[in-house]
Amino acid sequence: MMHLVQEALGWFGYLERGSVQAQLLLVVLPLLGLHLLRRRWRSRPPLAHLLLPLTLALIGLGIGLLAWAGQPYGLALFLLQLRSAWYGLDLLQLLLARLLPPAPLHQLQSRLIRPAFLVLAAMALINQLDSLADLALISIGTWFGVQLDLGQLFLSLVILYLVVVGSGPPAAALALLFKQVLDIDEGSRRAVQLLFRYLVVALGVVWVCSHLGLNATAILAIAGGLSVGLGFGIKEVFSNFVSGLWLLFEGSVRPGEVLFIDGDPCEVRSLGLRAAVLWRDRDNAELVIPNQTFFTSTTTTYTGSDRMRRSQVSVGAAYRHDPEQVVALLEATARAQTRVLPFPPPKALVLGYGESSINYALRFWIANPMDNVSICSEVNMAVWKAFDAAGIEIPFPQMVVKTIEPASPVSVPPSAPDQ
Repeated sequence: MMHLVQEALGWFGYLERGSVQAQLLLVVLPLLGLHLLRRRWRSRPPLAHLLLPLTLALIGLGIGLLAWAGQPYGLALFLLQLRSAWYGLDLLQLLLARLLPPAPLHQLQSRLIRPAFLVLAAMALINQLDSLADLALISIGTWFGVQLDLGQLFLSLVILYLVVVGSGPPAAALALLFKQVLDIDEGSRRAVQLLFRYLVVALGVVWVCSHLGLNATAILAIAGGLSVGLGFGIKEVFSNFVSGLWLLFEGSVRPGEVLFIDGDPCEVRSLGLRAAVLWRDRDNAELVIPNQTFFTSTTTTYTGSDRMRRSQVSVGAAYRHDPEQVVALLEATARAQTRVLPFPPPKALVLGYGESSINYALRFWIANPMDNVSICSEVNMAVWKAFDAAGIEIPFPQMVVKTIEPASPVSVPPSAPDQ
C-alpha cells in the first residue's frame, strides 16, 4: 500500500515541469473561458452551442503551434481528445433519445456509458504518467487469507459493478419471456424480473470471490460474525430484506399493485432490498415504506385479483321530484360515461331523507383504481348537467339572518312642579 502512495506522490512531481504546466494552461484556460461565456450566453442557445466546437478548434490550433515550435504537446493533445470524446457522448445521447424513452436513456447514460468513459479516461491518464502494468502488480495486503494485488481488486470491482448495473436488461428480457410462455400478469412479471436480478447479482458476487481465490473458511467466519451483528445493529435492514423476498414470493405486494395508504390509492413502483417505493397520483409523490411494514399493519389492495374498483358519488334532490325518475336518470348518466364500465352496470340507490333533500348514491365500476378521482369528477359534472337539463333541483340548507333594530327609548313628559 505504501508503494502505491509513493507512486501517486511521484505523479505530482511530473506537474512541476514547465512544459507540463504550459500544456495544462493551454487546455484549462480556454475551457474555463467557455464555462463563463456559456453562463453569460445561456439565453442565446444557437451561440452557446457553437462555443464548444470553437473552443476545441482553438485548443487544437495551440497544440499545432507547440508542435511547430518543437515543444512537447502530448499531454495537451491527450486532454483535447478526452474533451472531444466527452462532447461525442453528448451527441450520442441525442441519437439514443430517438430510440429509447427518457427514463431508460438516463439510466444507461448515468450508470453505464459515462461511468465507463470516466474509468477508461482515468486509466489512460494514469498510463500517461506511469505504467498500468506495474501499478497492477502492487500488493494491497492479505485479504481472507489471500494475497491480493491492485489489478485483481480493480478488475473484481469493475466486474461486480457491471453485474449490479447491467443485470437489469437481461433480467427484464427473461421476465418478459416468462410472461409470454406462462401467461402471467404484469405484476408477476415485475416480481420475476426482480428475483432474476437478485439471482444474477448473487452469482456475480460468488464468481468474484472465486476469481480472487478467497478462503471459504475465512468468509464463513466473517459471515458468522455478521450474523451476530444482525441481532444488534442491522437487524432492521435484514428483516426488511427478508420481508421483501417473502412479499415477492407471496405476491401480495408487487410492482404494479395499487394499495390504499393513508386514505389515498398508491401504485407500487418498485420493491427494493429495504423498502417499497409507492407512487401517489394526487400530488405526484413517492412514498418509501419499509418492507416489514406490510407484515405488521393491515393494507388494502385494489389489485389482489383484478384491477376493477367500485366507486361512488353522492347527490341530493328536492322532495318534489319522483325518486324513481332520479334513480333512472343517475344510472343513465353513469352509463353514458366512457370510463365507467358497462358491466357490472351502474346502480343508483336512495340512501335516506335529509333535512332539505332526498339523498342518493350512484355506484359504478372503473377499470383502473388510480383514475378514481378524475372519473368521479367527470360523473359529478355529468350529473349536474343531467339534473339541469331535466329540471331537477339540488337543494341546500339556507339560513336567513335578520337584524332587529333596537327599539327607540320612550320619552316621558316631565312632571309638573309642586305648587
